[in-house]
Amino acid sequence: MKKLSIGVCLLSTVFAAHTAIAGEFPKTKVGLEVCVAAALKEKAGEIVKLELKLEKKVPVYEFDINSPDGTEWDVECNALTGKIVEVEQEVASADHPLFKAKAKVSEADARKTALAAYLGEIIEVEYEIEADGAATYEFDIKGKDGKEIKVEVDAASGKIVEAHPEVFQIGKE
Repeated sequence: MKKLSIGVCLLSTVFAAHTAIAGEFPKTKVGLEVCVAAALKEKAGEIVKLELKLEKKVPVYEFDINSPDGTEWDVECNALTGKIVEVEQEVASADHPLFKAKAKVSEADARKTALAAYLGEIIEVEYEIEADGAATYEFDIKGKDGKEIKVEVDAASGKIVEAHPEVFQIGKE
């Protein structure tokens, strides 16, 4: 796991140097390795994707972790404090029993809601079970300006519950 952490840190550092020149990279107070360690302590496994996003102007690392039992997790770490701020289970589809039990809104309707609020193209969809058991659709929307925003739509109410700009992503889309 140490090799993965070093690789992620190296890629992040190279990216940070590139985007910092353009003034687009938010300042963090803890090193990425602190958040990697915290995320893997929360949910052991393999990190398959790393994202940096801004939540209310606070930089947050989001790690997609595949645990040894096959469960997929999204673990978020505050890049200013190094503390875990959210843990969600990712499921393969809206037909997963945990998701289906909570969903009252179709994916098509959730897409319409997200795209009505944030113009662009949906380039990724995730199906998540929140810490409180709620189900959400998470859409990555790429705007005409090339920037991405992550938009979560509650699968029970159909309302947008979160929307945050994504700074970068390393790993699978």
